[in-house]
Amino acid sequence: MGYNPRAGVKMTVVYPFTAIVGQERMRRALILNAVNPRIGGVLIRGERGTAKSTAARALAALLPEVEVVADCRFDCDPQRTTSLCTECRERLARGEKLPVAMRKTSFIDLPISATEDRVVGTLDIERAIKEGERHFEPGVLAAANRGLLYIDEVNLLDDHVVDLLLDSAALGMNFVEREGISFTHPARYILVGTMNPEEGDLRPQLLDRFALSVEIRGLPDPRDRVSIMERNLEFEAEPDAFRQKWLDRENALSNEIAAARANSTM
Repeated sequence: MGYNPRAGVKMTVVYPFTAIVGQERMRRALILNAVNPRIGGVLIRGERGTAKSTAARALAALLPEVEVVADCRFDCDPQRTTSLCTECRERLARGEKLPVAMRKTSFIDLPISATEDRVVGTLDIERAIKEGERHFEPGVLAAANRGLLYIDEVNLLDDHVVDLLLDSAALGMNFVEREGISFTHPARYILVGTMNPEEGDLRPQLLDRFALSVEIRGLPDPRDRVSIMERNLEFEAEPDAFRQKWLDRENALSNEIAAARANSTM
């Protein structure tokens, strides 16, 4: 187990991304979206036991730290002044200097029961009318900014909510407006949806809106299947030691993603 000093609690060691056996197309699609989230997300379709959720969590764990406005609720990028949240823009307008910090990439797991308000956030209209103050309660999109938003069984999520997620992923911003009051914050995240086609499919209109869609199957080669079993047993027995064994490869891939992000013009 690892330790998270910010939360003050132990956290589960994540299976290394580079230790996943096979599934090259899935891993490539995830890495491409990690380099540039504006690609528009990846949908991974496959039966149970094909490392879909393992790969998503593993990707988030190896991503490099990001520079954020230290006290911003939305982890705004201080280098992207044109896409700051409403609060950070107002602070700049007052002549404030935005403090900067480095932060680990977040992993946000969206429940399939999520409502529109839970996803986009809410504006407190009553408070605005009574006190003349705009108050925005952040939603999932705020928590996912600069991180990875994971949706397991995305085919079971409400179609309207899927539309909202795809729209914000494409725009890179979340706009909320109620009764003439508005709030904006960046929503640049790596969108990863997974599903088992045997449990139902997405509507074609939604399926087409994912930039990348990968169909994966269990590996047929007995040697690969043995490798999967051996690595899983080793990880379950000594997760810290297993992760340390793959650390050099994890760091190398993390550095490659960081370099590719720096060179990206999208």
